[in-house]
Amino acid sequence: TLILSIYSMINIEQHGGVDEDVASRQLLLLAGAAWYGAISVVWCALFSRQPVKQSMARVYKALGEFLILKSALFEPVRGVDVEARRVALARQNGKVVDALNQAKEMIFRRLEGQRGSRKLNRYLKIYFIAQDIHERASSTHYPYSALTDAFFHHDVLFRCQRLLDQQGRACRQLAKSLLLNRPFSHEQSEQALADLRASIDNLSERGKPEWRPLIRPLNALADNLSTLEAQIASVHNPDTDSERRDSALYDRSPSSLLEAWKRVRLNFTLGSPTFRHAVRLTTALVVGYGLLQWLDPQQGFWILLTTLFVCRPNFATTRRFLSQRILGTVLGLIAGWASISLFPQPLIQSMIAVAAGVSFFANREKHYVVATASITLLVLCSFNQVGDGFDLIWPRLFDTLIGSLIAGLAVFFILPDWQGRRLYREAAKVLTNHRRYLDEIVHQYEEGKQDDLAYRLARRNAHNADAALSTLLTNMLHEPGHYRKQDADNGLRFLVLSNTLLSHLSALGAHRHRLAEDEDDAAFVSLAKRISALLEQLAEQLDKRLPVEPLTAPANELLSQLEEQSGAAEEKAVTLYRPIQSQLRLIASQLGPLSDAANRLTSPSAEKLHEPNAAV
Repeated sequence: TLILSIYSMINIEQHGGVDEDVASRQLLLLAGAAWYGAISVVWCALFSRQPVKQSMARVYKALGEFLILKSALFEPVRGVDVEARRVALARQNGKVVDALNQAKEMIFRRLEGQRGSRKLNRYLKIYFIAQDIHERASSTHYPYSALTDAFFHHDVLFRCQRLLDQQGRACRQLAKSLLLNRPFSHEQSEQALADLRASIDNLSERGKPEWRPLIRPLNALADNLSTLEAQIASVHNPDTDSERRDSALYDRSPSSLLEAWKRVRLNFTLGSPTFRHAVRLTTALVVGYGLLQWLDPQQGFWILLTTLFVCRPNFATTRRFLSQRILGTVLGLIAGWASISLFPQPLIQSMIAVAAGVSFFANREKHYVVATASITLLVLCSFNQVGDGFDLIWPRLFDTLIGSLIAGLAVFFILPDWQGRRLYREAAKVLTNHRRYLDEIVHQYEEGKQDDLAYRLARRNAHNADAALSTLLTNMLHEPGHYRKQDADNGLRFLVLSNTLLSHLSALGAHRHRLAEDEDDAAFVSLAKRISALLEQLAEQLDKRLPVEPLTAPANELLSQLEEQSGAAEEKAVTLYRPIQSQLRLIASQLGPLSDAANRLTSPSAEKLHEPNAAV
């Protein structure tokens, strides 16, 4: 609506003001928008599966990159910056989560009324397989540093690294296969899995006592990667999966007008980023319009258009779009000047404008500089059809600079949304969702493995929260240094620990099964619930910004209880891997460091850091 309104202003200005034809020209703009919408609807009707196919290809491409980054953690080299690799992995996890969410919405919208569609059900199965792959790829069975120290002079970790790397490349190849309907082959990863099994068997045959506790998690890791390999192989033919599963998808859209209105009302507060952005954008447009009336520049409404496109919800995104908008405009003006100089014929300029329009729509999502250059070229060639395009070059550049300046000042001074202000709340959401994920996993151990909606929703929310924290920290790192200082370092430390916790939860979930009442592992369920209570306590203290109670003592008590209860089981089954024991031990060991990291986020120094930044 705002874009059409500003283009209407540009149209009126181009014709010297309001005249008797002004209404018909506005109808032409509306007709053009309606025509574009009609073509889009027809295109979607004719090729309704193509967006789903593309979204699933993006999911598996992102999963491939995630697996390749995960493989670097197995590199048997001492002295590497493991924390930096985990931060990179957490950021890629955010991309995987975004791709999964987009694919889910794409499938869900097309499933409405078409639940019996064979092709859509096939993509739904592929989506569920991607979720399972993501859970297994996210899992951590044992601290990698301990494995590196123990097997530094052996090839087993190299085999793990190579297998994960090959599985990542197989996922990338699978993405192309889904997109282009090509045959899919994964012989390299199959061979890498066989080599890993042989390497672990060789270590087992040597029978060194100090290796005995590590052989079990190694075998569990190999089992996990073997299942992951089978899941990758099943994607190309998901109908062979005979496992029955709940295929329901959670609908996050409002179910009634009342619920929609309640969601809108939630944003009528200064604490809402959406409301702050609305006030900021409105003020910026009013200032731009006032400046336009004062300076009365030629084609001055482009100031408003630039402000509208550049002003974004946070400083980091606005800063990125500001620089890209200016660079793209300069490149587009140079290309436009060359085009109308070398090709003065109207027909050729029209063809250039059409090509530029296609380039704009093809690049506007991923390559904003190219998209801006393309739309600038289109504008120059189009205006040159009815006037002198050379006269627009300097006004276009001048208006872009002024509009970008207004957007930059607005995001800095008008209700600035510095990410550090929300850091502790996002961290609390992460712990809350991790706790709910743990509760669902424990429920599965009590009732039996079942990929129902409740479990998948808890798993997805845990990853969504982790991805949201990663995005917040990425944005914070692009803010001025005075506004983030030690907050970013504390946040990154918390992100690494929470991501490690999520990886242990994923391993616990990947091996879930129903525990028999007489099974030794059944006694560990109560300890898991105790861990859940501690996570809930920590999340509540973070959310209310209360002093965080150290969890080192409760964690040590839990670890001692885990050791006591697992002693008898260790004697009964020397070679059997018990995930609930091992993973709860690793999860409990994270509680102390997590409480320390949370305490830094709620410390008075972090609160004082943002006091000078009061909203204007």
